[in-house]
Amino acid sequence: MSAQQDPRVHTIIREARLRFVSDGYAAARIEPIARSAGVSTATLYTFFPSKVALFEAVVEAAAKEFYDRVGPFINASAPDRAMLTAYLTRYTEFLSDSFVRKMFRLIVAERPRFNTQAVDFFDRGRGDIAHTLIAMFATMGANGLVKIDKPGSAVSQLLGMVEHPVLLLPLASGKDPIQDRGAADIAEDAVETFWARYGI
Repeated sequence: MSAQQDPRVHTIIREARLRFVSDGYAAARIEPIARSAGVSTATLYTFFPSKVALFEAVVEAAAKEFYDRVGPFINASAPDRAMLTAYLTRYTEFLSDSFVRKMFRLIVAERPRFNTQAVDFFDRGRGDIAHTLIAMFATMGANGLVKIDKPGSAVSQLLGMVEHPVLLLPLASGKDPIQDRGAADIAEDAVETFWARYGI
């Protein structure tokens, strides 16, 4: 069995993520992480030779998990406004998750130390979502539903309308505010604004 297949690896990563999120990278200590994971410190170091390697593994695992939760689910050949709203609602629900925002906050805080991992974390997830939306826009345009000359700009506008209230404001304020509107309402408002500009 390879190290990545060893169930202890996943337990260590899970416990490390909880500790990094609650304490921050600098204050998190290896010994309590190992104890919480039910392994010795020596065993933890067998899989992750340093705290840096452990943090990088936590970020990588979070990026994969987050993509699996939000990843493309557009399988229909004829996407429409309802499908766009459903996809954006899924993304908004993901960003509204308190733990997701805590993970984003951790990675933003540690970006000076782990810039490569932070950039990959943000670009991978948002890039995949953007590509899915651009493909949807192309099909909807071919079907006469929308007219979009600059799909990249349209994606940025649409995602910005949901990211600002559910991710950027909480990150800037340092707390998770109570949402006055649910994820579906935020997504529907964003699609309505988008459709007013690009819909035919």
